Amino acid sequence: MAPRKRAAPTHAGVWRRPRRAVIVGGSEPEFHEVSQHNTLQPIAGGNQRRNAMATKRMFVLATTALCLGLNVSNTAAAQSYPEKPIRIIVAAAPGGPTDIAARMAAQILTPKFGQPVVVENRPGAGGVIGAREVAQATPDGYTLLMGNTSTLAVIPAVSASAGYDPVKNFTPIVRMIEGFQILVVHPSSPWTSVKEFVDDAKANSGKFNYAHTGAGGLPHLAGEVFMLRSGTRLTGVSYRSGGESVTAVLSQAVHLTFENIAILAPQIREGKLRALAAQTAARTKLLPELPTMAEVGIPNAEANTFFGLVAPAGTSHNIVKMLNETLNKGMQLPQMQTLISSAGSEPKPNSPEEFATYIALQHAKWIEVAKAAQVEID
Repeated sequence: MAPRKRAAPTHAGVWRRPRRAVIVGGSEPEFHEVSQHNTLQPIAGGNQRRNAMATKRMFVLATTALCLGLNVSNTAAAQSYPEKPIRIIVAAAPGGPTDIAARMAAQILTPKFGQPVVVENRPGAGGVIGAREVAQATPDGYTLLMGNTSTLAVIPAVSASAGYDPVKNFTPIVRMIEGFQILVVHPSSPWTSVKEFVDDAKANSGKFNYAHTGAGGLPHLAGEVFMLRSGTRLTGVSYRSGGESVTAVLSQAVHLTFENIAILAPQIREGKLRALAAQTAARTKLLPELPTMAEVGIPNAEANTFFGLVAPAGTSHNIVKMLNETLNKGMQLPQMQTLISSAGSEPKPNSPEEFATYIALQHAKWIEVAKAAQVEID
């Protein structure tokens, strides 16, 4: 081992350690001493430990600076948010329940933020087109998706080509409102309870049919989960819309349907349809006399219709928190409560974390149902 180099005396007779410089550019940093004439002289051997320590210090300092820079940038972006209009993408046509939920969010956010919140409809492929657009958007809080049960749970469960993962590709913001499916029959039918229908359906397997809005849609899977849990076998008949499905029951072209409360409630109240049970975990104040499937002996047959706002994965936590708090407060306003009830839904204030858990559970549930029923739309 080479002898340690002794520091040279200064002109005042004071001993000082030689200055050192770091030359970076090769595979490893090179440490040199600076002579009195400002020339670089390589340090003698035995410095591997000091070189490693110096390299580690440089890495830690650089990493810390990068993290601090990112945190400052994200915080600054969140503090100034929003600086321009916000878009809410609706993966469906105007006028439907998802569109109504998006416009409700826009009404709450626009006066609070002082920036326009624009609803843009992107219908097509059962909601895949709009969902993909948001999943691939920049996560800056300016492009959001008003998702629903289909886009955030059902479609990715039945289609391998959906092109997005509802759990991995989105940052949940808030579950705004929720409805559910109801089993209805024509009032002239012989069934006045779910038990009567199930007994008849088991005795006549495949004889009775139900209307739905196409393979892989929620009304279709609502029927499938009912059959799985009740041990019955029905024949599905596809229609272009929920309205057409209801018309098919009214005209007795089919025996029953599993449709959303928003479509069915007026017909039920007027006595045009007979409701047998709600596919929800608890009774609703919208139809408090209607029993749940669990109450009539068919547990785990829920088919909830939820509507909630999500952002692209990686969106700032501060922005998500701001949107969540604003929307949760806005949904408590009397005018919003009235609008939600008229849409056949109930408010569901919750945190982003709770909504994330809910999406994951719903997605897993419909994957299970789709596999058991062998439903695949690709």
